[in-house]
This record gives sequence, C-alpha cells and structure tokens, in this order.
Amino acid sequence: SLNAMTQQLQDEFDSSVENAEAWMKAIQERLSINDNTKGPRSALEARLRETEKIRDLEPEGTLKMDLILAKADAALHCISEDKKHEVLSKLRHIKALWEETAIYITHCHSRIEWVWLHWSEYLKAQDEFYFWIHNMRVTLEPDIELQLGLSEKQWQLSHAQVLLNDVLNQSVLLETLLEEAASLFNRIGDPSVDEDAQKKMKEEYEGIREEAQSRVKLLEKITEEHKQYSANVNQFQLWLNDVTERLNCCIGEATKSADDKLKALKEIAKNIKNGAKKLKHLENQCTDVIQNTSPLGAERLKDELDELRKALEKLKLLSSEEEQRLLKIQQSESAYKSQARQLEADIQEFRKDLQKLENDLDPGEREKTEDEIVAQWRKCNATRAVLAAEESKVERLKAQLKELLRFSQDVQPHADSVISAIRDYQSVKGKTSKMSTDMETQLCRLFQNPLQSFEQWKVTVQMLLETPEPALDQIEAALAESSQFKEKLMTLQLKKDLLNNILGEEKAKSFLEEVAEASREREILHKSLLQSKSKLQNLILQHKDFDAAFAPLQKKLFAIKAKLDLENEPQPNLLGKKTQLQRLQMIQDDLAELAVQMEEVEKLVQSNATHRHEMNQLTSDIQALKRSLEMMIQQTEEHVQKHWAFNDKLSDLQQWITATTEKIGSYQDADVKQSNESRVADLERWLAEFPDKEIQLHLVEAHGQLVMENSSPEEAAHVQAELDQLKESWRSLKEMATGLLKRRQLNRPVADKRNLAFVDSRRTSGPVIHLDLNHKQEKTAEGEKSSSHVKLLRDFEEWLQGENIRLSKILSVSSSSTEEIKTRHKELEELQARVPDGQRHFEDLLHFHPVIGNSEDLEDLRYRWMLYKSKLKESLSSPVGDSTQFAVADLCHCSFSAAAKCWSQFSNTYTCA
Repeated sequence: SLNAMTQQLQDEFDSSVENAEAWMKAIQERLSINDNTKGPRSALEARLRETEKIRDLEPEGTLKMDLILAKADAALHCISEDKKHEVLSKLRHIKALWEETAIYITHCHSRIEWVWLHWSEYLKAQDEFYFWIHNMRVTLEPDIELQLGLSEKQWQLSHAQVLLNDVLNQSVLLETLLEEAASLFNRIGDPSVDEDAQKKMKEEYEGIREEAQSRVKLLEKITEEHKQYSANVNQFQLWLNDVTERLNCCIGEATKSADDKLKALKEIAKNIKNGAKKLKHLENQCTDVIQNTSPLGAERLKDELDELRKALEKLKLLSSEEEQRLLKIQQSESAYKSQARQLEADIQEFRKDLQKLENDLDPGEREKTEDEIVAQWRKCNATRAVLAAEESKVERLKAQLKELLRFSQDVQPHADSVISAIRDYQSVKGKTSKMSTDMETQLCRLFQNPLQSFEQWKVTVQMLLETPEPALDQIEAALAESSQFKEKLMTLQLKKDLLNNILGEEKAKSFLEEVAEASREREILHKSLLQSKSKLQNLILQHKDFDAAFAPLQKKLFAIKAKLDLENEPQPNLLGKKTQLQRLQMIQDDLAELAVQMEEVEKLVQSNATHRHEMNQLTSDIQALKRSLEMMIQQTEEHVQKHWAFNDKLSDLQQWITATTEKIGSYQDADVKQSNESRVADLERWLAEFPDKEIQLHLVEAHGQLVMENSSPEEAAHVQAELDQLKESWRSLKEMATGLLKRRQLNRPVADKRNLAFVDSRRTSGPVIHLDLNHKQEKTAEGEKSSSHVKLLRDFEEWLQGENIRLSKILSVSSSSTEEIKTRHKELEELQARVPDGQRHFEDLLHFHPVIGNSEDLEDLRYRWMLYKSKLKESLSSPVGDSTQFAVADLCHCSFSAAAKCWSQFSNTYTCA
C-alpha cells in the first residue's frame, strides 16, 4: 500500500543517515586519535601515513552523502507535510556533520604534513650549526703560547679578533635555530627540540663566544695586569694593618658595654669578609700574572700571597671568638624578652575575647517573653561552641609558660597572668553553662504549663459533665476554655524543631506525644460539652415551634459566614497569621456547635415538606461553608509554618554572620605578622563553613519569597528589608574575609608568594604534559586515564540527576494520612542511605581534578551535590508538608549557577591565601 511504501522510503532514509553518521563519527574518532603533533619523529610519521589513508576515504563519504540526498528526495515526495520537517532537519544535520568531517580531514592531514616538513628543514640547519661549532672548538682549544716580544703579541691579538668576529656573526643563525626549535617543541613536544636541547645549543655557542672573548681580553690586558696587581697588594697590606689596630683597641677597651663592643665587632667582621673577597681577587690576579711570568717570579708571588692569607685568617679567628662570646650573653636575654612579650600579648587578647563573650551574655533584669528566652538560649549555645574552640588557646598559653621556665629569669608574674586568664575562662564557661541550663529549665516550664493547666481543667470538666443538671453558662464557659487549650496545644505542636533542640529528639518526641494525647482528650471533652449543651438547649427548643428554632440557626450561620469573609485579607506578620489561625479554629468550633444544634432541630421536622426543604438547604450551606473553612485552615497552617521556618532559619544565619564577623574583625585588629599556626587554623575553620552557609542563605531567600507571597504588602516589604539586610551583611562578611586573606598574602615571605604563584599557575593553566625519553609509553596511558576520569564525571552527573528526580517526585506528592507520611519518610531514608556512596564517588572526582582539568564544571557539580544533600536533609527533618520544601528547592535552583560562580571566585582567593 501507499503507507507501507512511504514508511519503507522513510526507513531507508533513516537507515542511510544512521549509517553515514556512524561512518563519519568513526572517521572523526580516528582523526581525533591522530590529531596530535606531539611525540617522536617515528610517531609523527605514523600519524601522517594514517591521515593520508583517512584522506583517501573522502570519496566514500561523498558517495554516502549522495545516497542520503537521493533517499531524502524520494522520501520528501511521499511523506506527509508534518514529517517533512523531521526529514529536512535530519538532512541538515547530516550535511553539517559531513562538512565538519571533510574540513577536519583536510586540516588534520595538512597540519601533520606541515610539521613533518618543518622538522626536516630544522634538522638540516642544526647539522650545519654543529659542524661549525666543532671546527671552531678545534681552533680555540689550544692554550695561548707565551710570546717573546710586543710584535708577536700584537699579531696574536689580531688573529684572535678575527676569530671573535666570526663567532659573533654566527649569533644570527643561532637565534633562528632557537626560534625554530621552540616553535617545533610547541607542536611536537619531542625531547630533541625541548628546552634542554635549545639550552644545550645556546650553551655550546656561548662557550665558544666566551672562549674567544676571553682570549682577546687576556691578550689586551697581559702587559698591564702585573702593574695593577702590585698596586692592589700594597693597598691590601695597608687595609690589613688598619683593621688589626681597630680589633686590638676593641678587645682592650674596658669602658665600652657589650652591645657597643658587639656592634664594633660586627663592623670589623664585615670588613674582614670584604677583605677575604679582596684577597680572593688578588689570588685570581696572581694566577693570571703567573701565566705570563718566569718561574722564579711566580714563586715569589705565591710566597707573598701566603703571608697575607695567614695574617687575614688570624685576624678573622680572633674576631669570631670574641663575637661568639658576646652573642651568647645577648641571645639568652633577647629570647626571654621576646617570648615573654608574646605571652602577655596572647593573654591580653584571650581576656579581651572572654570579656566580649561575657558581656554578650548579660540577661538583664526584666521578665522575658518566650521568644526572648529562646533567643538567649541560642546565644548561650553559640557562646559555648566558641568557648570550646578557645580551649586550644588555653593549652597554647600553658605551653608558652613552660617554654619560659627554661630561662634563668623570674617567670612568676607571667605564671600569675596565665593562671588568672585560665580562671577567667573557667568562670565564663561555667556562667555560660549555668545560663544555658537556666534557659532550658525556663523553657521546659513554659512548655509544661499548658499541659498542667489542661490536667486541672480536665478534672473540672469531668466533674461538670457528671453533674445531673449542669448550668448552661458553665458549659459555655468550659467550651470557651476548651478553645483556648486547643490554641495552646497546637502552638506547642508547631514548635517541634525548638523542642528537639532543647529537650533532645527522644524527650521531645515523648513530650509531643503527651501534647497529642492531651489534644485528643480535649477533643473528646469538647464533643461531650457540645452534646451536653445541645441537650440543655433541646429542653428549651422542645417548648417552641420549628420557626422559632430555625431562625437562630440561620442567624448564626450568617454570622459565621461574615466572620469567615473577614479572614480573606493577608495578615501583616507571623503573630497576625497565628491569630488568624486561632480565629479560624474558633469559627470551626462554632460551626461544629451549629451542626450539633442542627441535629436537635431535625427532631422538630415532621412531615412538613417546606420545613424539610429549608433544613436541607441549611445543611447544604453548612457543608459548603465547612469545606471552605477547612481549606482556609489548611492554607493558614501552611502559611504559619512557612513563616515560622523562615524566622528560625533567618535568626540562625544572622547569628552565625554576627559571630563570624566578630571573629574575622578580631583577626583584622591583630598584627598579621604575629599570627601563628593555631590562629590560622582557627581562621580556616571559620572560613570552611562559607559554602554551606551560602547554600543556607539561598534557602532563607527562598523561604522569604514564599512568605512574601502569602503576606500583606506591608509584611512583604518588611521581609524584603530583612532579606536585603541579610544579603548586605553576607556581602560585608565576604569582603572582610577577602581583605584579610589578601593582607595575609601580602605579608607572607617572598618564597611563599612564589609558591603561591606557582600553585595559581598550575590551577589556571590546566594539566601539564611531561615528556621523558625513558617514558614514551606514558602518553597513551595518560589519554586513556583522562578519558576514564571524564566518563567518571559524566556518570556521577547522571546519577545525581536521577537522585534529584526521585527526590522531586517524593516531595511533589502531598501526604495526609499516617501511612502516606511513613511511606514518604521511608523513601527519603532510602535516598539518604545512598548519600555516603555518592560522597565517596565525588571525593574520587576531587582527587582526579588535575586530570579532568575543567574546574568550572567540577565547581558547578560540587554545588549541585551540596544543594541536593541540603534539600534531602531539609525534607527529612521538616514537619510540614512537602509543597514548601519543593517550592524552596525550585527557588534555590534558579539562582544556583550564580552562587556557584561567586563562591568559586572566593574559594580561589581563600586557597591562594
């Protein structure tokens, strides 16, 4: 049939495209294997032969393209319009691939052929240069002969100048050869043209040039050097007598102090060192003079130099012995003073930090609210963490004091200072621990108060319900108190995270179970109260007709609708949202009470159809209002939880930024030169938290966006202002850290800066290829290793993407029942169980980073991995529905790339510092 023929044509076209594409990719793969000019000459020749074979296959590719065009033309005449676009798209793709392949074939072969020819020309020129080197070396190798008269020396000098001019003219050829060798080495990387080979050519040429120049200079100076030598010997003798006289005066002077004598001896030692250089210069001059002097004169010159050398050595020994004696006295005093000053400075800084921590803990005299107590408790915990980190400083002070005990000076004042500082530390530590315990006790008491009050109320209500004829006003008062207890118990359940932090997970779980049990008991008592109230009202309604009983129901329903309509406006803050939730719950209680009253009025409805219709209509209105109210309560609970989570995360991050800013500020105030290894370790420990905290910053921003969506314009503006202030604080903190790191880098020794520069160059230049004549096989293994590592990177990216998709699916499903929540938690725990394996694979990637080479890809992958772990951790610990976490994760992902790039720059700065 026509459809079968059309399908056959399209299948033939697809098959030809697939075959051609596979052929082209195979060609490109062969080209990529041989597209390399690095290596020895034999390898380059093999690649040249291989590219010639590949170039001969180009007509085969042209035939495949002609076949594809024919198949495409046949298919286009038969297929429908909606499939033509697909065929044309494949045709354009295969044409582009063929054009790319053909260009690649030509360029690859041309490049390798050009390098081959260039190498051959260079070898020819190199052979000619080494032939000239050999001839010149043979000419210059004999020593200079001693001449009899001036005319013979002048003839010898003229001949040496001719040779020198020939050597200098060869420098142009050398420069050309070096440029060609450098160009070839960049392309082939062969050791025959590497920097060592170039250096060897240059050294051989420079050796010839220096030998020719030295010969000319020697012949020019030979008549003048003996006269200059004699003048230098007389000058040295006068200098030696003067220094000897100064040294004798310094040793014999009894009125000068040790410092003055040491200063004078250092000056004399400096002069003696210069004198040794002068004597060495005289020896070199004497050697040159002896070469052009008779044997008898050479012996006299040697004897004269030996006398000068012995006098100088005696003077040097006497000066060194006296200087060593004075230095030992001075060194002991200086070492003690230096270590004592450092100890006192460290004690002052330690006390300053302790005083600042103690001042921050001042609780004040007035009564505190629950939020203020929670804030104070968190501040105490943060202070305890800082004090635990300061324990290393205490040990360091003890070690410094122990070092001072080696000296003979009195160390008792310093020992008293150390003991006083340790006592202050223990005092602040005990005060912090006590205050934290007090805050926990107060919070526990605040949490227990609602339960204790409920137990008392429960006994009262049970007694009220057991009364045969309770008063209606007592029932209504008990119902009002029940609504209040509902609000208090629900507030406790919303504080799950805070309870876990204060009581611990097990105690918090037990306490929340008690709260849940109290809530269930309250519900039962509330229903009993409603039933009792209904019975009392029923006794009243029995004496009235249906209209008199129905009118209050309608009126109450209209009143409930009016209350519900007033709750549609967004609330200005968290307190307003919690208050709104309480009002909605009270409306829910009113609606439940109305439903109970409806049941009693139902008994008054007999066979009257009108009354039945009115009751049905009222029941329908109540059900509709109940559904709307339940939706509003659910939304309000989510809004309260989102706002609560935002405030909690915002407070934690603000406290961390404040503590870190103060810590970095203390390092900026201190002298960078006095910073020791432990201070650097403290700084590195604080800066190591920056990546996780930047992820937390984006989570806080995402939570803030969700809060602003469900708040009034005024509250949205307030939340935005808090976020802006948080980002400004974060920016200032990063600037402080970067400035401190730059200061540390500027104050490092020059050698360290060179090392840093070397590290940076290695970081920015990518992997370096090292070639060795004895390891020619390393290149192939290294290519295979790099390919394996790139595959490892791609495999990890695919695995992480799959884990993210599974997590998103879990979070996108809302869980309402207990079974659904357990299933969701079990699936999240399965994902968490695979995190350690993922971490090990990621650490392997970090280990092979120099092989992979692309730091931006690895940095982006690092942040995606950190975001996934943070997102999974939030999902496991969050007590609220999944929609919040899912929305936060989406918002964080939008700004992820920018955050990764920003932190990559800061991380490089920190690594260099």
